[in-house]
This record gives sequence, structure tokens and C-alpha cells, in this order.
Amino acid sequence: MLKTVIIMLLAVSAGTVGDLLLAKGMKQLGDLSAMNLRGIMVTAYHALTEWKIVVGTAMLALFFFLWLAVLSWEDLSVALPMQALNYVLVAVLAKYLLHEQISPLRWAGITLVCIGVIMITKSSTAGKDDGGMAVSTNAETKVATLGIEKS
Repeated sequence: MLKTVIIMLLAVSAGTVGDLLLAKGMKQLGDLSAMNLRGIMVTAYHALTEWKIVVGTAMLALFFFLWLAVLSWEDLSVALPMQALNYVLVAVLAKYLLHEQISPLRWAGITLVCIGVIMITKSSTAGKDDGGMAVSTNAETKVATLGIEKS
């Protein structure tokens, strides 16, 4: 579980930095909804050369590959809620780096999300401590453990 937590913290951090860089870069390029098709095409070209967008995209790619690694060994029902830690990092960094206003109600929601992540993470390790005795649901293993021979 420690491996999952460490890799997910790295992944969430990479994803958060990527999201912040993309947001900052796109704010600098302008509001696409107020542009005509030609303006959107020019902005898209500028986006390809804007360092914040390029680095942001690379950070999101790093997140993606770390996420794939976690999915190779961890249950999705445990790993996916850990991504919610992104809400905390995004809110804190958006407040101080992008100067966004975060309402008390939003902070309360973020706190509830964190409590949920902690509960899910704790629940994934609660059933795994079997006191050193193997627990199996496989019928053949149970029969072999009891010393009963199959006929």
C-alpha cells in the first residue's frame, strides 16, 4: 500500500502541476469561445509553442504513465479515489499561484473528499492483516489445508 500511496502522490502532483500550467497558458492565449475559426487556429498554433502548455502536457503525460503503473498492481476501487487528492492541491495552488478565490463551502467539500479518501485507503488494508495465516476462497486450497485428499 505504501508503494501505491507514494506513486499516487507523485502522479497527483504531476497532474496538478500540469493542470495549473495548462490553465495559466490558456488564460494568456485568450478565451477561445470569443474567437472565430481563424482566431482559434492561430491560438492553437501558439499553444503548441507556449512553454506552459508544452510542459503542462508533459506533466499530464507523466501522470498518465504513473497511473498506468498503479493500475497494474492496485484495485481500481482503491486507486481511483486517491486521485481526488488532486482537488486539494489544485485548490491550494490555484489560490496562491493563479489568485483564484476559493469559497468556504468549496474548502468544506475538499475536506469531505479527503476524509473519504482516507476511509477508502484504510479500508483497503483493513482486511489484509490475517495474522500470518493465508485466507483463501478457493475450494481446492481449503481442502488441501484441511488435509483432505480429493478422490
